[in-house]
Amino acid sequence: MSSKNTVCLWYDGTAVEAAQFYASIFDDSQVVAVHRAPGDYPAGQEGDVLTVEFTVMGIPCLGLNGGPGFTHTEAFSFQVSTADQAETDRLWDAIIANGGQASQCGWCKDRWGLSWQITPKALLDAISHPDKAAARRAFEAMMQMSKIDIAAIEAALKG
Repeated sequence: MSSKNTVCLWYDGTAVEAAQFYASIFDDSQVVAVHRAPGDYPAGQEGDVLTVEFTVMGIPCLGLNGGPGFTHTEAFSFQVSTADQAETDRLWDAIIANGGQASQCGWCKDRWGLSWQITPKALLDAISHPDKAAARRAFEAMMQMSKIDIAAIEAALKG
C-alpha cells in the first residue's frame, strides 16, 4: 500500500471474505492484494492468508488474519455518508442480510462484528439545523430509529 496511514482490521481467518464483501457493496472499494504467511504463526501455518490489502470507499485497509484473540467493538466504526434513502437502504440491507445485526441510530454490525454508521446527509443537516427546536425534534426522531428513515427525519424537522 502506498498510504502512510492504513486502517488495520483484525479477523479470525476471514479477512479475504470480509474484504471481498466490502468491495462488493461500497463504491471506490477493492481488494488490492492477498499475502500468504511465509512461515507458521500463532493463528495459522505457512501458506495461509496472513493479510489482505483492500480499500473501503478509498480508505486503505489491511485485513490481518490474527486469530480469535481480538474482536471488533463499537469503539471503532466506519461512518458512511449516504445521499438518499435508496443508498441508505441498499448499504444497510446488504450489511444486515449478510449475517449482520441492526443497532440504533443508523448503526449496524457486519457479520465479522465491525460497526458501520449508515448516515444520510439529510440526518446530519437536520440535527445541525440552525433552528434548535427543529434540530432537537430531528435528533429525538433519530434516537427512536434503527435504520435511518429520511422522510421521518424531515417530518420531525418540520414539526
